[in-house]
Amino acid sequence: MSHDKQHRYATRTEWSGNLGEGTANYRAYSRDHVISAAGRPDLLGSSDPAFRGDASRWNPEDLLVASLSSCHMLWYLHLCAQAKIVLLAYHDDAAGTMVEGDHDGGRFTQAVLRPVATIAAGGDAVLAKALHEEAHRLCFIANSVNFPVTIEPTVLVAD
Repeated sequence: MSHDKQHRYATRTEWSGNLGEGTANYRAYSRDHVISAAGRPDLLGSSDPAFRGDASRWNPEDLLVASLSSCHMLWYLHLCAQAKIVLLAYHDDAAGTMVEGDHDGGRFTQAVLRPVATIAAGGDAVLAKALHEEAHRLCFIANSVNFPVTIEPTVLVAD
């Protein structure tokens, strides 16, 4: 008997890019859309500029990389708190690579997370670095994708 907990997430994506002709042709419409969920601010979405999108809006590819990075960070914060490692600062310059295919549309082939964690003086930097592997193992989003996600962590110790 499984004791797995099931969680559901509901969002709404609404296209706002009808410029008057609908999708009469490839250039007749904007890729703009709004992503919303109850009780949260709207995200303004579009496609990547390579696909006639608005560079000032989030695209699905950005959101996928951001989801991987955010999920990893949240697990890492949890694990540091459990291990009594005082994390003072954290940032991640994450990147993903998508390859367009001739017949299959395209797919992500990899993502790299580059978290930089600053821990309090006297903290265990070796353990702090090792906790990145555990965070990666536990990350819901990384466990859900079909491409490799690698972690290149840096741990700094505050003066």
